[in-house]
Amino acid sequence: MTISYNWLSEYLPVTVEPERLSKILTSLGLEVESMEPYEEFKGGLEGLLIGEVLTAEQHPNADKLKITTVNIGSGEPLSIVCGASNVAAGQKVIVAPVGSTIYPASGEPLTMRVAKIRGVESHGMICADDEIGTGTSHDGILVLPSSSNPGMPASSYFQPYNDWIYEIGLTPNRMDAMSHLGVAKDVCAYLTHHDKKAVKPKLPFGKEFTAGVKPGIDVKIENNSACQRYSGLSLSGVKVGESPKWLIKKLKSIGQRPINNIVDITNFILHETGQPLHAFDAAAITGKKIIVKNLPEGTPFITLDGKERKLSAEDLMICNEEKGMCIAGIFGGAESGVKQTTTDIFLESAWFNPVDIRKTSFRHGLRTDAATRFEKNVDISNTVNVLKRAAQMIIDIAGGQVSSAITDVYPDPAEKKQIHLKYQYLKKLSGKNYQHDTVNNILTSLGFEIVQEGPEDLLVAAPYSKPDISLPADIVEEIMRVDGYDNIEIPQSIMISPSVDTEGYKQVYAEKTANYLVGLGFYEIFTNSITNKAFYNDAELSHAVKMLNSLSAELNIMRPSMLETGLQSVSHNINRKNSNLLFFEFGKTYSVSANGQYGELPHLSLYMTGQTSGDSWKAKGNLANLFYVKGLVKKITELLGIALPVMQNAEHDKLDNSLQAMIGDEQLLILGSVRQQTLAAFDIRQEVWFLDFNWKLLLELARKAKLSVKELARQMPVHRDLALVLEKSTAFDQVEKTIHELKLEKLRSMELFDVFESDKLGAGKKSLAVSFTFLDEEKTLTDKEIDSMMNKIMTSVQKELSAEIRKA
Repeated sequence: MTISYNWLSEYLPVTVEPERLSKILTSLGLEVESMEPYEEFKGGLEGLLIGEVLTAEQHPNADKLKITTVNIGSGEPLSIVCGASNVAAGQKVIVAPVGSTIYPASGEPLTMRVAKIRGVESHGMICADDEIGTGTSHDGILVLPSSSNPGMPASSYFQPYNDWIYEIGLTPNRMDAMSHLGVAKDVCAYLTHHDKKAVKPKLPFGKEFTAGVKPGIDVKIENNSACQRYSGLSLSGVKVGESPKWLIKKLKSIGQRPINNIVDITNFILHETGQPLHAFDAAAITGKKIIVKNLPEGTPFITLDGKERKLSAEDLMICNEEKGMCIAGIFGGAESGVKQTTTDIFLESAWFNPVDIRKTSFRHGLRTDAATRFEKNVDISNTVNVLKRAAQMIIDIAGGQVSSAITDVYPDPAEKKQIHLKYQYLKKLSGKNYQHDTVNNILTSLGFEIVQEGPEDLLVAAPYSKPDISLPADIVEEIMRVDGYDNIEIPQSIMISPSVDTEGYKQVYAEKTANYLVGLGFYEIFTNSITNKAFYNDAELSHAVKMLNSLSAELNIMRPSMLETGLQSVSHNINRKNSNLLFFEFGKTYSVSANGQYGELPHLSLYMTGQTSGDSWKAKGNLANLFYVKGLVKKITELLGIALPVMQNAEHDKLDNSLQAMIGDEQLLILGSVRQQTLAAFDIRQEVWFLDFNWKLLLELARKAKLSVKELARQMPVHRDLALVLEKSTAFDQVEKTIHELKLEKLRSMELFDVFESDKLGAGKKSLAVSFTFLDEEKTLTDKEIDSMMNKIMTSVQKELSAEIRKA
C-alpha cells in the first residue's frame, strides 16, 4: 500500500513530521517497509537557472551548431555552444551552468563542466524538455514565456512537487487502512491517546450537495448476495480532458498513471477513501437500465484492454438491457467506458461480495486496484457519501451538472456488529491492566460505538469501515495497537508449560543426512513445488493437484514428482558452464485420489551429473555412475541405522538402468539414469543420475531401528581374498546372497575390489575378486577355523553359482 505524506497530511488537523509519522504508522500495525523522498523532477532542478539568449551566431566550424551568449541574471553572460535548431536571440530558456547536474528523462545524470566543442569553449548547456526531466520532447530547446526573469531558479519557476512516499505492509485484515483517509483515522486515534487531546480527521464529506430531481438510470439487482448495495447518479454536460496539475501530481506521486479527468477522479477517490467507483458512458446504457446479474457460462466479453474473455456463470456483471458492460468491481468493458467524446456519464458506487470478486479476479487474471479493495471488503455504509464527493469533484473539474436523483438500491441494510468484551479478558490477552476510560477513549477515537458499559464488561458496535472486527480478541488488538505494543508491561515472572516435541526426530535425521551429503560435496537446493504441467505425462497428470488460481500460465500444477523440478535446477547450472553437479533436496510431492482425497509425500531426492570429484595432478575425476549411486544408498541407509533390502530391477517411464528397494508393498527408493527424451525437454546434453527416497518411510524405518553400543573387539580381524570365475550375467549381489545364506557368524564383511574380463578366462566369463573379513571377539581365529569357513564359501559358490576358484 502506497501512502503520500502530503496527501495524508490534508486529513490531519495537526502537523506530524515525516519521521514521526513513520514511527506512528509502524506502531499502529501499519508497518512502514520503506520511506522514500519523491521528486516530480529528479534532482529537483537544483542549480538550473532561467537565462536570456542575447546572441546566437553560427559556429565557424560546424553547420549545425551556434555560439550563444546567455544572460543568467548575474555576472558576465555565458558563452554556450548549442546544437538546437530553434535557438534564437531574445528567447528565455533553461540554462544548466558549469557545476550543475541535469537528470534526463532517460539516461544517466550529467554534471556540467567547461567543454571545448569544435574549438570553442562552452560554459554550460541550454536545455530541452527531456534533458531536465520536465517532459519527453527533444524537438528543440525549451522556450519559456518572454515574461520569465533571467537568474530565477528553475525550481522556483516550475515549482516541482516534492513529497515523502511510504510503502506500508498491510495485513489482509486491514482493509480499513487501504486509503489515505483510513490511515488518517488511525493516526488521529494514536495522537488522541498519546498526546492526551482530541484529534479528529478532516473528512472530505459533508459539503453541500444538490442532487437532481429527475429519475435517473433504473437499477435492478438480480444477485443480492453478490451485490448488497448499489448506488449511482447521472451527470450531464461534462467535458472529458486533461486533469488539473494538482490532481496529476498527486496520482503520479503514488505511482498512478493519469488518463483523463473523469478516470483520474475515480482513481483519486479510490486512494482517498478506499471505495472503488466506476464511470459509464451514459450513451452505452441502453434502455436506461442497469441490471446487476450473472451471464451464462462462456459468454464472450471484451474488456477495456481490448481482450475478449469467456465469462464464467459465477462472474457478476453490470449489464444494460442487452448485454454486459462491466465485470463488477474488477474491470470495465471496451464499449461502456468514458471516451474523449463522452458528455453524459453514470457514476457507480457499490458493495460487492469479497469472495465473488476474488474468484473472478483470479479466474481472469485481473488484479486491479478495485478488485484488491473489494476482495478485502469495503465500507458498505459509505457508498452514497463517496458518490457525492466524486460528483462534486467532476462538476468542479470537468464541468456539467447532476442530472438525476441519487439511486441507492440497498434492500437489506447491514447492522453493525456488536462485540462483548470483558475487562478481565482484555487483561489476560494483553498482559496490561487498562483503565476503563482509556479503553473507551481508544475505541471511540477509532469509530466504535459504546452500546453498553458495565463495571466488568463492555458492549461495543464496530464501525462499518472495520468489517473484520467480530471477536473480543479483535477489540483487544485494536486497543493494544493504538496504545502501542511497546507499552505492554513485562511481568516479574512468566508461567509456561513446557511443550514436548513428538516429531523432533524428523529434523534430527534430516540434519544428519544433509550434513553427510554436504560433506561429500553435495549442495542442498529448494525448488518450487508449483510447476508446469507440460513436464508430466497423462498418467502423472491423472492424479496431480491442479491450481485453480495460477500465479502464471507456467505455474499451474503441484508437482507429482521430484525429478522435473530438480532437472530445472540442473539445466540452469549447466547452461551457466557449471556441469559437475551434486544436488539434494528435501521436498514433497502432491496427489489427489479418485475420491478427491489429497495427499502429500516427503522425499529426499538426489541429482548427480558430471564428475563426482575433481581432476587432480594424481588422477582424473570420476563420473557419476550406477555404482556411485548404489554406494550412496548404502551409506545413507547405514547412517540411519537401516538394513538395506535387496535392490531389484524397476520399470520407470523416465529412467534407464533403474533399480528399486521395496518394503512390503511400499517403494523405499528408486534410482536410475534419466532418459535422453526427458533430458532433452530441459535442454540437458549430459548424463544425469537420479535417486529418490520415500523420506516418510525411511524415517519410520530409522525410528524403529534399534541402535546398540558395544566395546571395540580386542582381537584383530583377519582378511582373506578369493577370486571367482563366473558367468558375465552373474551379478555380485547373487554372490553376496549365496554367502549370506551360509550364516557364518565370524564373517563380518565382504567387499568386491576387482572385476577382470579376458578371453583367457573363457567365453562369456569374468573374474570377481572379493575380500572377506573374519573376526571372533572372544579369541584369535586359527588358520584351521578360517580355512574351514573359506572352504564352505568356495563350496557354496561352486555349487550354487557354478563358480570356478581362480588360482594365482
